[in-house]
Amino acid sequence: MPVNINTDIADRVAKDESVRSDCRAAKTIASFLERSFIIFVLIIFWEISPRMGLVDPFLLCPFSEVVSHTAKLIYTGEFFKHFNISLFRWGIGFFAALLVAIPLGIVMGWFRKFEEIADPLVQACRNCSVLALYPIFILLFGIGEKAKISIIMWGTVWVVLLNTIVGVKNVDRILVKAAKSMGIDDFELLFKVLLPAALPYIITGVRLGAASSILVLIAAEMVGANAGLGFMIFYYEARYAVPEMYGGIIILSVIGVSLNTLLFHLEKKFTVWREDISKG
Repeated sequence: MPVNINTDIADRVAKDESVRSDCRAAKTIASFLERSFIIFVLIIFWEISPRMGLVDPFLLCPFSEVVSHTAKLIYTGEFFKHFNISLFRWGIGFFAALLVAIPLGIVMGWFRKFEEIADPLVQACRNCSVLALYPIFILLFGIGEKAKISIIMWGTVWVVLLNTIVGVKNVDRILVKAAKSMGIDDFELLFKVLLPAALPYIITGVRLGAASSILVLIAAEMVGANAGLGFMIFYYEARYAVPEMYGGIIILSVIGVSLNTLLFHLEKKFTVWREDISKG
């Protein structure tokens, strides 16, 4: 008899878990449909507008035609040729910016006097238009990869730097005093108190910097480049290959959204104590 009771309890637990799993799946699907609704409406409007003559089909071809030409670009490998080059430029420029901005932001946020001295220069640099500075980078580094990577780094570093400074300055001083009273050294204070407390601000800066870096990448590739996603869009636009041009733009949007989603989940993973994180 006890064996039967245990078996019944196990069956009920399994059924309850199955029901909860189904509920979670249903909620996930419902959330996806809710968030994607406006995208579906836009795609339908895009598809029927040129077919009904509401817009010139040459300027805005049907969405299905864009998908067909984009699939051809991917199938022939043309897309990946440009994507790999853009990824290389973006990766080096973006991560180089993080390597500079985060340590510098921690130093500026912790040492107030240093921040007061450096802040005027930071404000002057970050308010300079990135694209207006691009000719200077070309003069300094030529039209090769160095100029493009440098301008991506320049366009990314400031937003990460400022968010890191704000994050360190907003660390609760009582928390720091309590940690010091326990006898921790400066190294432990940095990695066990300051960085974890400032992490939400730093990751927010990284997310904003990622979006900014993609914009700068595309703009840089439209000038003085012979490969890359920005060049690909500009190339097809100049040759009136409108479906391929829209395909490149859509791919860029997908990459941007995917990158933001990845950073959003990283932010949730490393800042589990926060409850007000939004995808932005």
